[in-house]
Amino acid sequence: MHATRLDKRLGFTLIELLVVIAIIAILIGLLLPAVQKVREAAARTKCINNLKQLGIALHAYHDTYAALPRGNYDWATPGNPPNVAPFQGSWDWSAYILPFIEQGNAWNAAIAYANVPGQWYSWNNPINATPEKMLTCPSDPRGSPIIAPGAVFGLPVNIMCTSYLGNAGQKSQALTGPWDGVLYANSAITLVGITDGTSNTLLVGERPPSQDYDFGWAFASYGWDGHGVADALMTSNDINCPAQTAAQWDSAVNAGGVACDTTNYALKVGLQPGKTNVMCDAGHYWSYHPGGALFLMCDGSSRFVSYTAGSTVAGTFNGVSLTVLACLSTRAGGEVFNIP
Repeated sequence: MHATRLDKRLGFTLIELLVVIAIIAILIGLLLPAVQKVREAAARTKCINNLKQLGIALHAYHDTYAALPRGNYDWATPGNPPNVAPFQGSWDWSAYILPFIEQGNAWNAAIAYANVPGQWYSWNNPINATPEKMLTCPSDPRGSPIIAPGAVFGLPVNIMCTSYLGNAGQKSQALTGPWDGVLYANSAITLVGITDGTSNTLLVGERPPSQDYDFGWAFASYGWDGHGVADALMTSNDINCPAQTAAQWDSAVNAGGVACDTTNYALKVGLQPGKTNVMCDAGHYWSYHPGGALFLMCDGSSRFVSYTAGSTVAGTFNGVSLTVLACLSTRAGGEVFNIP
């Protein structure tokens, strides 16, 4: 009789089973944030490595040619109009460093194509379809590298996109006068010319490609202004940049894009949280890293700048209030500031 009663006790009751499930759910709930933190830490480390590799390449270019590369090859460059070979209109800094990131074959193919008579349209150059994992932040959920399908733009080749944009300065030359950054249209900046200090001046910063891939092109970047800004270059204090990218939001509707979430574009400059489907967020620095974005400094070091620190007003220069990020964007502004 006792043995029979023991046999009937084998197995779980419904209450016991529910308790076990509840305990497992609690453990998973406790473990998941830790796993996510580990994944983000790994992605941030990879992102830092990407920036450092880009920094090494940019410095190697500087050592070879005694100046940093053009941020963007302006179509209207005197002496090299778009109808004269080699056709490098809108080529940007990420193209010019290809030989220094072990992409010499891609560079040679791009130059060969650019010298073919009649091949003036840079976006048909095979260089644009070159996948480069180093140009995509590992935290971007779209994967790496990010390639925009050429069919979206009616082009015969796909378009490589980039998460890393060169520092063109505070504002676009087209509207405000001389550039004050480091990588901009037809730039040729030397490290000794960065009188604010290479450790106090941005070289490259993060901004994911827009959801419809209208902004974020690498290798040949026209940008919103014809000088590459919002593609492979970024400004820190120009409301025209988010205003113009916001004006393009209709092109993103089929990709789930939405209109800008504010009409005050002063809130969309510098370093602010962003979303890929909000088109005006293509007009400022932001990243998928929680709390801020990573930047490559001109001395080759990398630095994480929080949204709070980057948007803090650092002081006044020539009667103009500037944020920390705006101060970091000038190569010779002479600003005095501290990074929180």
